Amino acid sequence: MRLPLLLNLVACCFFSSTVFPQTKTIPLETKRHALVLRVSDQKDVHICYLGKRLHQIGEYETIQDVYKQATDYTGLLNSAYTPSGSRNLAEPAISVTHADGNQSLDLRYVSHETQQLADGISLLEITLKDPVYPFEVRLFYKAYFDDDVVEQWSQIKHQERGTVTLHKFASANLHLKANAYWLRQYYGDWAREMQPEEERLTHGIKVLDSKLGTRAHLFQPPVFMVSLDRPATEREGEVLLGSLQWSGNFRTDLELDPQNNLRIISGVNNYASDYSIEKGEVFTTPIFMYTFSAQGKGLASRNLHNWARNHKLLDGNGQRLTLLNNWEATYFDFNEEKLKDLLKDTKKLGVDLFLLDDGWFANKYPRNGDTAGLGDWEENRSKLPNGISTLVKEASANGVKFGIWIEPEMVNPKSELYETHPDWVIKQPNRDEYYFRNQLVLDLSNPQVQDFVFGVVDDLFTKNPDLAYIKWDCNAVIYNAYSAHLNNQSHLYIEYVRGLYKVLERVRSKYPTVPMMLCSGGGGRVDYAALQYFTEYWPSDNTDPMERIFIQWENSYFYPAIASANHVTDWGKQPIKFRTDVAMMGKLGFDIVVDHLNDNDLKFCQNAVQTYNGIKEIIWHGDQYRLTHPRENSVASMLFVDKAKDNGVMFAYLVNNRYDEGSHLPIRLEGLDPERRYRISEINLYPGTSSPIAHEQVYSGDFLMKIGFNPQVRKGRESVILQMEAE
Repeated sequence: MRLPLLLNLVACCFFSSTVFPQTKTIPLETKRHALVLRVSDQKDVHICYLGKRLHQIGEYETIQDVYKQATDYTGLLNSAYTPSGSRNLAEPAISVTHADGNQSLDLRYVSHETQQLADGISLLEITLKDPVYPFEVRLFYKAYFDDDVVEQWSQIKHQERGTVTLHKFASANLHLKANAYWLRQYYGDWAREMQPEEERLTHGIKVLDSKLGTRAHLFQPPVFMVSLDRPATEREGEVLLGSLQWSGNFRTDLELDPQNNLRIISGVNNYASDYSIEKGEVFTTPIFMYTFSAQGKGLASRNLHNWARNHKLLDGNGQRLTLLNNWEATYFDFNEEKLKDLLKDTKKLGVDLFLLDDGWFANKYPRNGDTAGLGDWEENRSKLPNGISTLVKEASANGVKFGIWIEPEMVNPKSELYETHPDWVIKQPNRDEYYFRNQLVLDLSNPQVQDFVFGVVDDLFTKNPDLAYIKWDCNAVIYNAYSAHLNNQSHLYIEYVRGLYKVLERVRSKYPTVPMMLCSGGGGRVDYAALQYFTEYWPSDNTDPMERIFIQWENSYFYPAIASANHVTDWGKQPIKFRTDVAMMGKLGFDIVVDHLNDNDLKFCQNAVQTYNGIKEIIWHGDQYRLTHPRENSVASMLFVDKAKDNGVMFAYLVNNRYDEGSHLPIRLEGLDPERRYRISEINLYPGTSSPIAHEQVYSGDFLMKIGFNPQVRKGRESVILQMEAE
């Protein structure tokens, strides 16, 4: 069995100062998991354990034998940060060329220290140095005790006489030991984001990566899961959820060696990105974060949700605005009068904000489609003769707020910006231009371009102080990568992302509380480095509610519901109730023509907004439980329970329309208090319909979690929302 071996191993690590006087152990613990590092007598730093935290350690008679058995064959294979070119034969975490041309690197332990940053948050710093070259790496491990989350990154610097080139520079280098491993990864494209694949890892290297530059997560998001010994379920199994916090090219190597050691090395993709650093310069890698659960994927996801709301997502414990977007109502075809009518519809619907989408700008090359105008951010005088300010005031007069769409990182070749500043555009000087969605990417490695992009946002707020929301889009990838600004072209992919963050930091410094949606043709740029600056993200342009159930489901493992912007649209064949119910599992919005709704549909939407306002706190800030998976069952069901276990909201959807499919058996709930009694009622009913759920029935939490409750989902009743209220 693997567990006794690991118990012996970690016991050995904790007691190594007694058994092996020349070694050091460095434990890093959270509430339920531990990472234990060991410094050998040769000053090599190894990971000797990553798994469940041990609350008690018994006596073992064979500690030395177990430790010897576990480490004799590994050499440097379980290194905490694997260097290349010296004694290591595995995939490196770091690879360099020194100023004298030598490509070897050896990293030995110098010191470590742990700081208590805040209650429940600690920072471990380990200093490593090469014994031959004045080259140093510092490893950082930031542990969030209650949330069971660890963030890792590294700092690299040297004092050599000349330039050192970094060829690989990972953020994290983890080591796991099990009999087998299952990887759950994701792939996708526009309108089909977050498609899952799960497979047993075979020996060799599996690489998850992106080379798109911007919108880097379009085909392959950076999030993944690794299950130990067997595929983890929602409630059972050991599983690690991880991701790099970086909005550009990433790379994660999963290397399984012949002895079944699994190394996970994650960081910026070194593709076309050799990075040169000068004497004394510090290169800081982005953060890799992970959580480990021994109780399945559900607990791991709730760990991440709590951590994200408390420490990473902008205003994660705050409020969000419901909205009406004009995009699917008008596309590019609108004027001031049409928009004023939509502002009245916003008030009629009962939501908080009206969002004006693409098409409001550019004059020489009017933005009447996606082929022109991008980059020219003055109001289009034909569509908006009185400017944005008139609409902001009109919104206020209607008792709602006003928001606006921008895509400031991009440019159409048919634009005044392109004509004036062709040197601001990423493109090869001697090659034909190649477009993604008829546009090119501005060079954010250039400080002038950074000033311009910041100015797009700043000008809008300067002219319209009551502007209440920004939708920030990013619809192109980088082709023909070349910067007229940079001398070293291999720095472009990294400096672009750094430039983006500099702009966003300036925006947030001046406008710290304005809600902003992170959009990238859907979910093409979703990570926690970006979400520090945004209140929400757009999971997909595909708003077909049946498809959204699957997309939102997979995203929910890594991102909390409060961050997921879900809109009711005319996509799909489902009735308005089904579409609205699906959108309510996050931050609700509408993208419909309100005037086209019949009386009952309008009344339902108005009532649904009021219903949502009564339960949104549970959805946004509660614990999320996936009860029945849409890929494995005819009915998909999701449950949210508030922290006090006073209230819960259960969503259930028919996802298989074959004959007689539905919820024929009770669905077991989770997260309730077994000692309390809960009254269950159906909410968000369509006008004129009644519920078969008996309103006055009361059940114990123990009954609902062990026996369950049948929401009676079936043909003609495809979408059900139940509310649980503790007595």
